Amino acid sequence: MSAPAGGAATLLVIAKEPVPGRAKTRLTPPYTPHEAATLAAAALADTLHTVLRTPARRRVLVLDGAPGPWLPPGFDVVPQAPGGLDERIAAAFAQCDDGPALLVGMDTPQLTTAHLVDIGRDAPDAWFGPAADGGFWALGFADPRHAATLVPGVPMSTDRTGATQRRRLTDAGLTVADLPELRDVDTASDIALVADRCPPGSRFAATANALAKVAR
Repeated sequence: MSAPAGGAATLLVIAKEPVPGRAKTRLTPPYTPHEAATLAAAALADTLHTVLRTPARRRVLVLDGAPGPWLPPGFDVVPQAPGGLDERIAAAFAQCDDGPALLVGMDTPQLTTAHLVDIGRDAPDAWFGPAADGGFWALGFADPRHAATLVPGVPMSTDRTGATQRRRLTDAGLTVADLPELRDVDTASDIALVADRCPPGSRFAATANALAKVAR
């Protein structure tokens, strides 16, 4: 199978500005809102720098909020559309021109360029990265216009979200390449599991370890 990133793809990151009280609220407690936002900022920075190191035609941050010091140069920044997450994901793909596009979230800082670069010969119609909680961490289309009809209406944030989205793709007759399963950082119990799988130099792992040392 092949992931759509060998320099000809648009890579999108959909993210929320890591502001205390708005980002990673399910981490509180045991983390304070400031600590949760610090973890979110580290995860987002790791994700953006991984995408920056991956060959791409264009890199786009689809952002709810305002850019901060965690944003490296090299990204076009566009606002998220209104509506539910399904509608916002579909609208993100509308930012793409012709050619393949792959969207990832900010919740998988263990992401590496190996997850995104070409790993096979045959180009499928879609790419799907399942998440351990039943959702998905990546979604891509050889033709981004498919997102307008195949994403809206998928119920988000359930343990069947991923299966429902993938079935939408196959029911539409698309060939789907499955990417490796990754774990999202959603709750405090996810933090150590994800930090242990982050590559060397990870901001998220360093932040998680620092906060663990001072945790009461």
